[in-house]
Amino acid sequence: MTASLDRPIWSALATRHAGLAQGSSCARRYLAEIAPFAATQADDRDCLLALGDLVRPAERVLVIQATPISVPPDLVATTTAMGVQMLLERPAQDLDGSGIERLGAADVEDMLALATLTKPGPFTLRALSLGAFWGIREQGRLIAMAGERFGHPGFTEISGVCTHPDAQGRGLAKRLSLLVARAIQHRGETPYLHAWETNARAITLYRSIGFRLRARMHVAAFERMA
Repeated sequence: MTASLDRPIWSALATRHAGLAQGSSCARRYLAEIAPFAATQADDRDCLLALGDLVRPAERVLVIQATPISVPPDLVATTTAMGVQMLLERPAQDLDGSGIERLGAADVEDMLALATLTKPGPFTLRALSLGAFWGIREQGRLIAMAGERFGHPGFTEISGVCTHPDAQGRGLAKRLSLLVARAIQHRGETPYLHAWETNARAITLYRSIGFRLRARMHVAAFERMA
């Protein structure tokens, strides 16, 4: 069952997020206004060609998968890196939910501003299309948030975890990560997440709340050659 996690973007685009996708049975991507992620069903030439056809000039797409990533013809890899994928398979810890609120359409500008400042990963004004988000405000200002991104049968990814620099060191990311994890588990699903392999601070945080390392993940950004 966890094999779907080897290609989490494909698994989401082929199932729960199919309505947010464009492409074919071989390669798919999120609509550009929603997220820059794309994936192939396999690594053969036909699928790589199909992925290349989905990328417009001067546009960048991101691929995340457990196996090494092949560069599609007519595209160039502008970034390659390694990440980790972690799972929470035991019940999430109890948490203090005071001050945490569900975020909605009225909050998206503040969400984008916080994500732009802290850079938790690609984020757009359509992030709420992917899943639920929660946040913490202080004197009206959004200072921390976390939510859901890739979703497919049995699994939902925790993403967008970030804290304003002025509010770091207060355990807000931990509280929000636990709340999202509990919401996912309440639906009978397993929470998972990704972090850069070099981000020891984040990995230590997630280990402290029960996540275990499942796999190293390859990450690549592709652009169409001029």
